[in-house]
Amino acid sequence: MTSTTLQNRANELLLKIKRLVKKSLNLMEVCGTHTNAISASGIRHSLPANLKLLSGPGCPVCVTAQKDIDWVIGLARSKKTIITTFGDLMRVPGTESSLEKEKAKGSDIRVVYSPIDALKFAEGNTKPVVFIGVGFETTAPTIAGAVVKAKEQNVNNFYVIPFFKLIPPALRTIVSEPKINIQGFILPGHVSTIIGSEPYQFLAKDYGKPCSITGFEPLDILEGVNLILEQIRNDKPEVAIQYKRSVKQEGNRKAQELMSEVFEISDAEWRGIGLIENSGLEFSTQYKDFDARNHFTIKVPKPKLTSCRCGDVLLGIIIPPECKLFAKSCSPSNPIGPCMVSSEGACAAYYKYGK
Repeated sequence: MTSTTLQNRANELLLKIKRLVKKSLNLMEVCGTHTNAISASGIRHSLPANLKLLSGPGCPVCVTAQKDIDWVIGLARSKKTIITTFGDLMRVPGTESSLEKEKAKGSDIRVVYSPIDALKFAEGNTKPVVFIGVGFETTAPTIAGAVVKAKEQNVNNFYVIPFFKLIPPALRTIVSEPKINIQGFILPGHVSTIIGSEPYQFLAKDYGKPCSITGFEPLDILEGVNLILEQIRNDKPEVAIQYKRSVKQEGNRKAQELMSEVFEISDAEWRGIGLIENSGLEFSTQYKDFDARNHFTIKVPKPKLTSCRCGDVLLGIIIPPECKLFAKSCSPSNPIGPCMVSSEGACAAYYKYGK
């Protein structure tokens, strides 16, 4: 499409959206990549004033529990391992420090682009190499693949800390909470590529929430919003798939089978939200030796309370500027909470594009 054609299509969708919005509505974009795309493209400010897009818990770095960050920082301070991680996690504040600060003090912490990079470090070292397993259903299969490869190649100094989170249980928590006022969900495209649309059906069937699995281009997002509004108008909630070029109803069976082999479902702590049942992954019996927590004992400090409202942002209770720390004591150069650190964090997106 030419730029003119794209603009005409966007204007057409915006006009449809304005006609469909008859009352105040709150839609949640679950995925942090959606939050960033919505903010960068100006969509949030192009919509009718009575249609609000609220950010959800779809930023993996943001929802990693503070005690888990503290555990990794403690491991870094022990100097017993080489720690490998995705870059977004480096600046996330723990109770006393961050991985970035510990690296500056001499801990061996390396940013990698994939778990295979971490496995290669292990193959070239005798020292234990620990990969921080942060992510949703999108990331878990790639890490599972690295673990399977390590087992096949008998790499005995490669470990993973399984801090994985699953999106559907978090959404069930959100729709079960009376004070959270969400009328529809823009569901994550990347996660849905793996799990398909079936795990979200409870949102429409049990809670009457219209949904659209949506891509990440501005037109994708506008089409996804339009699909949700049409469901509201027709009073026929469903899980529509806007992102058909990537998402199938059944998802990626091979990736699902790989996750089921390496991991089993467990409860998980979400930062700012709390414990959510069956919302995490831990290693299955066959792969438990790869869990770093089974090999290293780390003392975790007692968390310090702050006025950061990252948890309320992740639940769609407030938008970032409603936190009294936002753009004051909390900024990208001095983050108080993880939502200001990650490129997928709502606070970082509002700070960068909201002005």
